[in-house]
Amino acid sequence: MKITRREAIKLGLIGGGGLLLSQDFPSEAWAQSSPQIDRFKRPFQMPPVLKPIRSYEGGDRPIDIYQITMRKNQVKILPGEKTQIWGYEGMIPGPIIRQRGGFRDEDRGRSSLIRFINQLGTTLEEGEEVPISTTVHLHGMASLPQYDGHAEDLSLPGYFKDYFYPNDRAATIWYHDHAIDRTSRNVYMGLAGMYIVEDEEERQLNLPKGKYDVPLILQDLRFASDDNRLIFNDRNQQGLYADVILVNGVPWPYMKVARRKYRFRVLNASTSRSYQLVLSKEENKLTRGDKLFVIGTDCGLLSEPVELESPLKTLQLFPAERYEFIIDFAQYPLHTQVFLRNPSIQSNSNFDKDTRVQTIMRFDVELSEPDDSDLPDHLRDFEPLIDKIPSGQEVPLRTFVFGRGRNWTINGKIWNKNRVDANPEPGAIEIWKLVNQGGWDHPVHIHFTDWQILDRNGRSPRSYERGWKDVFRVGHFETVRVIARFSTRNGEHIEGKYMFHCHNLVHEDHSMMSLFEVGKNGDSPFSAPPQPISEMQPL
Repeated sequence: MKITRREAIKLGLIGGGGLLLSQDFPSEAWAQSSPQIDRFKRPFQMPPVLKPIRSYEGGDRPIDIYQITMRKNQVKILPGEKTQIWGYEGMIPGPIIRQRGGFRDEDRGRSSLIRFINQLGTTLEEGEEVPISTTVHLHGMASLPQYDGHAEDLSLPGYFKDYFYPNDRAATIWYHDHAIDRTSRNVYMGLAGMYIVEDEEERQLNLPKGKYDVPLILQDLRFASDDNRLIFNDRNQQGLYADVILVNGVPWPYMKVARRKYRFRVLNASTSRSYQLVLSKEENKLTRGDKLFVIGTDCGLLSEPVELESPLKTLQLFPAERYEFIIDFAQYPLHTQVFLRNPSIQSNSNFDKDTRVQTIMRFDVELSEPDDSDLPDHLRDFEPLIDKIPSGQEVPLRTFVFGRGRNWTINGKIWNKNRVDANPEPGAIEIWKLVNQGGWDHPVHIHFTDWQILDRNGRSPRSYERGWKDVFRVGHFETVRVIARFSTRNGEHIEGKYMFHCHNLVHEDHSMMSLFEVGKNGDSPFSAPPQPISEMQPL
């Protein structure tokens, strides 16, 4: 009798990443180092911005229509042979989408409808051709359940699905694959892209814009030494830590910059790796006095900028987190080289011994250009949710323990699409206590709504975490309390089932994922299933 992978996980029969290995991911080479290449030889590249194929201007809110095809492609990443990736529009990373958001009249906000088409075909697993199934999660968007990218709402090759997004508030978010048991593999192969939403309040701040508003999408990959194939191995389900750092698909790029302010939107799109960002005038060591100013978290702008000055103050960036920061290169003379460094961080469990991963990119201060942008002292009003609770009102407190038995678990349980582990009321405020039993860090992501961190082991969160977030690093033996209101930012009540999970994607793939349900009357996550391409009508 042949059992499925899901049945094997439930029985505890799978102890490693073997089922994810194939000819695409050569198991015999996983411990090899990638080919040694010179750093800072290729220029920084900006991912292309995807344009709508058409727009509907009628109705209460305009809708922009996009189309993205997921397909394999051979791309040049390292010198020598091209590397096969699986990408949105065949790119690594995928194209950027920029949208107007917000629901006030002055925002002139727009909604999005994106058709994702799966043309990825098959891959080899244990000697058998298997279809590359996908589902798309727009991470950071308050979507209806059927458009949130439920892990088992799968599009097979030859199928498509139309996803609707309301663009409810301004933030740097991202879209990525979320297929059950295969998220780590699919994202590692390239299925990730950035999605940027702005509203009128943010535009009025006069922050750096245009070519001075720069996405930094960080990924780490490992390549076979003979032909530059991507190598995947999750080290017995612990995590994937590779040895080539890519910024927007380019390994260790250099970027020519002017002596002026730039706004950077950084996304950790790595499978498991955490980063620790700091500026330095030296490639292989930290220098003093280099400043960056954090202005935004996962879910939008902070109330005020947070200054981080090297070498002691760094910006920790865990999988799926996004931060925005300003660098004013006017602090450097012309012809200065400035490095974005990544000193070793404990959460990577001794995988940072390769000094190559301790530097990410280089800025070459080579240009003199005018700067009419601002870095205001106040960015956006921020009201702590804890202050909105009426005196004497009891707030629901839920505890979720992240640990490991035979598999990665939440409260000792593995994933079950039919089980709901929390049922908050629409519009209710709740506090969730996220507990790590130790051994590994867990960057916990909770879908649908935005959260605020109350404390870590009873201590205040880091200064740059004191905003709206949807990913929370829960360190070894750490307890993190977070608070949310189960509605959209504009107060709309949406009901339905949503996922929460560890965003070390290897842990997620091996069952560290669960469901909560807001209310009882929401749409099913499977109420808008993918359709065959043969039945696809023009948008």
